[in-house]
Amino acid sequence: MKYSVLVIGAAFLMSSCTSMKLAVPEAFKQQATMHHVNGARGNKMSFANFKTSKIKRGVHVIYPNWGRGHGFFLENLVLHRMGIEKSETVENEKTRFRYSLSDGNNQVNIYANEMQVTVKHEYNTTNYIGIFSSFEKLQQYNYVFSAVIRSDSAQDSRDWELVMTNLYDRQAQRDNNPFTFISREDKGLATNGQDTIFVKPLSIRKTETTNGKPGKLPFKVMSGYELSTSGGVIGIIDMIDRNVWFYNELDNTEKLHLTAIATALFARKVHDVKW
Repeated sequence: MKYSVLVIGAAFLMSSCTSMKLAVPEAFKQQATMHHVNGARGNKMSFANFKTSKIKRGVHVIYPNWGRGHGFFLENLVLHRMGIEKSETVENEKTRFRYSLSDGNNQVNIYANEMQVTVKHEYNTTNYIGIFSSFEKLQQYNYVFSAVIRSDSAQDSRDWELVMTNLYDRQAQRDNNPFTFISREDKGLATNGQDTIFVKPLSIRKTETTNGKPGKLPFKVMSGYELSTSGGVIGIIDMIDRNVWFYNELDNTEKLHLTAIATALFARKVHDVKW
């Protein structure tokens, strides 16, 4: 069952995303400029006067293993009578990368780490083999992404740090829905200790078709990020069409920092949403 649902869902998303796009608020469009990011999710990116160096990546490691063994000894004594076996799997995934970013005059260096831990309980039938012979139940999901943005310019010596998280704990949240799935909508902020930029996920429900008509999907899917300060929205990152929108009143230093945030989010591999 779990495999058929994933296949159907993936097929639906692929067909939807080819004809729909992130809807950027008209009021913001009138005060902002859009740039397409060349090489987004690759090993080198560029747009406007911004260019990254080649992104140097560490080893991308995935550790799939059993959690509490095939544990659950007492539970399985009962479940075995019904032809069911319960086990726990834990998957750890992590990677890191670094690169430099320049606007032609100033440069920043980005050092990033990405980590994800997923805990699932799996139920398997012991007397039947087929498409409905197993079922996974999500227990915990911890995703953490951090990036240090270090300036080479004496004009702005303060380092920025970007932190994105997405955390789920079935027991702590008292979630009784057995079909809960991992939402890709991580959120966070970037700060230099004095100024703060909030990074909010955007839902693909706010969409429009290629001819400009409004559209809506039946469930939320990660589509982009809104960057804002206490004064309002200053940027939007479109993860679908791989575009970046800048508020026109930003100065060159602010644009450089927003570009560092955007390219760092595009460069991720663990949280890599493919469209």
